[in-house]
Amino acid sequence: MPTRQQGLYASLVAYFACCIFVALSLCSGFVPTNSAPLDTMRSWTSLLVPLGAVAAARDVDLGWYPPSNTSVNNLTAVLDSQGVYGFIFNTSDTPKSQYGAYNWCNMPHVRKSEYVKPAAEYKLRYVEVIQRHHKRTPYASNAFPVESYRWNCDDQGLFYYGSPFGGDDKQPAHGFWKGYISSVNPFTPSGWIGTCQFPQITSAGLDDSWVHGQDLYGVYHDLLKFLPGRGEDWRSKVTYRVTQNVITSQVAGMLINGMWGTADSVPLMIQGVGVDSLEPQYTCSVGSNLFNTIKSSSNAAWKDHLSAAAGLFSTLDNISGVSPSDSGFHASFDHYFDNLSARQCHAKPLPCKLVGGVNSTTCIDQALADSVYRMGEWEYSQMYRDAPTSLAASSTAYGVWIAELSQHLRDVIAGKGGPIYFHNVAHDGSISRVLSILQTDVMVWPGMGSEIIFEVYERAGHAIPSPTSSPSPSKSASAKTSTAQTKGTEANGFYIRVLFGGKTLKSSNPTLGLLDMIPAETLLAYFDGLVGAGASLVVGKCNGTIPV
Repeated sequence: MPTRQQGLYASLVAYFACCIFVALSLCSGFVPTNSAPLDTMRSWTSLLVPLGAVAAARDVDLGWYPPSNTSVNNLTAVLDSQGVYGFIFNTSDTPKSQYGAYNWCNMPHVRKSEYVKPAAEYKLRYVEVIQRHHKRTPYASNAFPVESYRWNCDDQGLFYYGSPFGGDDKQPAHGFWKGYISSVNPFTPSGWIGTCQFPQITSAGLDDSWVHGQDLYGVYHDLLKFLPGRGEDWRSKVTYRVTQNVITSQVAGMLINGMWGTADSVPLMIQGVGVDSLEPQYTCSVGSNLFNTIKSSSNAAWKDHLSAAAGLFSTLDNISGVSPSDSGFHASFDHYFDNLSARQCHAKPLPCKLVGGVNSTTCIDQALADSVYRMGEWEYSQMYRDAPTSLAASSTAYGVWIAELSQHLRDVIAGKGGPIYFHNVAHDGSISRVLSILQTDVMVWPGMGSEIIFEVYERAGHAIPSPTSSPSPSKSASAKTSTAQTKGTEANGFYIRVLFGGKTLKSSNPTLGLLDMIPAETLLAYFDGLVGAGASLVVGKCNGTIPV
């Protein structure tokens, strides 16, 4: 694991390397003598930004710090509790008075009614969103051997067609997939039966996606006047990105319509199979091995939780028909969690044991389902925060995306232009790794539609006094103007606020703390220390040639 001393050493090496590079550049005429003064200034601005981050790295702590002790990551509390800590698992609709509470089916996100506006002297310059897709059917691999009822998706269509650009008058029909069961085909799939794809975003999930987009527009256009209006040139200001998994594109289409009120074509940026950094898909054996070790008997905490769950697994297996030797269902609670929560989010009944192909009276009741949910929440906290190697596992496996985010932030600070709003639609593993890298103080399994937002602000003017104390979470959540948590008395500069679930994210790492107007150089130096500027450390850390 990186220590503060190792981070300082790496920063000094990088600093002196940059100094040598600058000196050689001057001697070799790197800056063209015929450049206009403004062009020369811009070239040196792009060099000074990473140098500022290197300087800030002297005070950046790259160490892993454990999250707070809560009921979520306390195995005794998990085993002895009832319910799921007030979390919601059976509807997308959170009562207005409870908005901000954990809702697996439709996680809270920024909305005008709860959004905390910064002080007026802070000017928003850039927003990057990364969210999990919205609610869907279960994955086929998470089905029981025989499911007692069908799951149909006849209330929507999944459209698949290609359309030529340019002046070609030959245009495609809007063809969509419509699943059906052949009366002749003798091969019947096991598990889920119906007209859905497993997985696909359901019609209710599409509706949640649209509302999510509408709410984002309500904050960043209506409230903050940051995004252009729907009748203006918004396309040059925004970018949307998805993964290779088509469910992210299904969400993006509805979200874009919710934001911009258009059904016209909009590009969705996507990286190639096997190298996509957003899902992620690139090969990282060290990161994979670290995660696998966390989820193995060599991790005493993981071993203890599986031992404690033996009776729960036995009860579930008896009802579901899953074989006790099925490793997929017993390596963790992932499969049972997805199977049961997807049903409940769509108001479908919990399953009963089939006897002779007919439902018996032996069923998974709510108390049993809640036990699964508590175990699943514990597992995600263990994998991504409680295990000391979780930071190294996440920063290797998700380091490329972090480096891409860092480059976007640097481009904004350097005034290079480009989109002012970048929206990534990804998965729970994506969100979990970002929370892991930021060392969130309380880790949960990111539910459907979970959202992390990076807001970049510029402040110019008089000096900013350092706060004497941090606002309490309740005060921060209810106030209409946030308290800037700065590091020193900078007179101007760029600052970053990070929101998770619409609220300011708190990190266990002392360098980051409450991520409310943290100097941009500090966050960039932290990211650089873990993954390297331009992802320069990721390949080496992933293949083991650079220690983690």
